[in-house]
Amino acid sequence: MNWLIGFFGNPDNWSGPDGIPARLLEHLAFSAAALLLATLIALPLGLWIGHTGRGAYLIVITVNVARAMPTLGLLVLIVLVLGTATVWPVLIPLVALAAPPILVNTYEGVRGVDPELRDSAYGMGLRGGQVLGRVLVPVALPLLLLGLRLSAIQVVATTTVAAYAGLGGLGRFIIDGLATKDYESVVGGAVLVVLFALGVQVLFTVVQRMTVSPGVSQRKQIR
Repeated sequence: MNWLIGFFGNPDNWSGPDGIPARLLEHLAFSAAALLLATLIALPLGLWIGHTGRGAYLIVITVNVARAMPTLGLLVLIVLVLGTATVWPVLIPLVALAAPPILVNTYEGVRGVDPELRDSAYGMGLRGGQVLGRVLVPVALPLLLLGLRLSAIQVVATTTVAAYAGLGGLGRFIIDGLATKDYESVVGGAVLVVLFALGVQVLFTVVQRMTVSPGVSQRKQIR
């Protein structure tokens, strides 16, 4: 507790390029960029595979690769290849980490829609894209948001590795603190990352309540 009081109570930690606000914005920028790129890649792919049933083997491959991939090891490898002049050595591992939950949950959400709803939509004269956009996506939205939430939390927690590449973010408090044995900074940085992750959790909970139809939520609970 004394370490937390000392860290958050120190005015020097709240100003300048190494202060909490600046590091928090850096962490947010890395996390948001990685989540956006992962979403742009995985969401359309998951929708397409879930809707058409083609390429389902990609889901199995993606899950197996994601489970076996060491994010820090991949970061070190990419840094050795690309250097540290850009943010790509950090973004590539984070995107690789964030994409699988989005892809899998999107696929499962679309494929899990009641076939009778699909048949009814086609029976009403809707075409493939219309069925996907008007029927499948709204019903699958809880799982889609779950995939995004899981990815966002993982990315926020893992963006701390950016400090290993000499970049910013909240990980600087942890990495630099360990290097200098400043455990007050280590604990403070870890608490900030946890609070950030909890904030993401709350944000997605609010988004789900605002976007998911009550009828869909009740239907999911019944099933």
